Amino acid sequence: MTERPVPGPVPRFELPEWKERYHVVAGITGRGEAAAPFDLGLSGAIAPVGQVMARWRALRESLPGFRGTVVARQVHGTTVLWHAAAAGLVIHDAADGHATAAPGILLAVTVAVADCIPVYLIDPSRRSIALLHAGWRGTVADILGRGVDLLEAHGSSPNDLVLHCGTGICGRCYEVGPEVFLGCGLAVPPGGRGPLDLRGLLAGRARARGVGELSVSPYCSAHDQAVFFSHRASRGADGRMVAYLGLLP
Repeated sequence: MTERPVPGPVPRFELPEWKERYHVVAGITGRGEAAAPFDLGLSGAIAPVGQVMARWRALRESLPGFRGTVVARQVHGTTVLWHAAAAGLVIHDAADGHATAAPGILLAVTVAVADCIPVYLIDPSRRSIALLHAGWRGTVADILGRGVDLLEAHGSSPNDLVLHCGTGICGRCYEVGPEVFLGCGLAVPPGGRGPLDLRGLLAGRARARGVGELSVSPYCSAHDQAVFFSHRASRGADGRMVAYLGLLP
């Protein structure tokens, strides 16, 4: 399953198969033009807040039919919020995932902070969805399990779920220390440091939970830095991308 570029003024990539098969929009923004990067970081750390909010408006206008967009200040935790309704741009505090069964609500998570992984979950039969922000700390704390649990609480069965691990850092670009390997329940490599395939780890945990179908993006935020932001590859100088998922009305 591969994200494809979408023509238009907003640099973004989407899963066309999901739109055709499941009537959902699932995607991620890109870097955009070198002279004017499409930074969506709400903290204003890289770009002025006014410019960032103008880009958020442009993103929302590029996705007509969504009356509300939900995002949160992310803390690398396991809180996943359920949304029954939303209007406008709603910014929540201290959450790393969102879920809904309401068409017209766009779920969003910020990525490129430490090159974390956006995890997209849909239940095609019950028409419910979840979008998770999974860095290594969230993976260790099992945010994936929390997302599956929340969908189960609203009637889904894991074997009915479809999962996609989206654009983020790949295994060969993600070198980590012993605390990460130990936290993930893995053996520490010789020398204490080594590469970690976070998407592979998340996919394995999804299979263990009984998720029926899954895929992994071929894109890497680090070695595909020409089209995506990468905190690690830029040594903290890059902006932020936004992954998004919504049930089309």
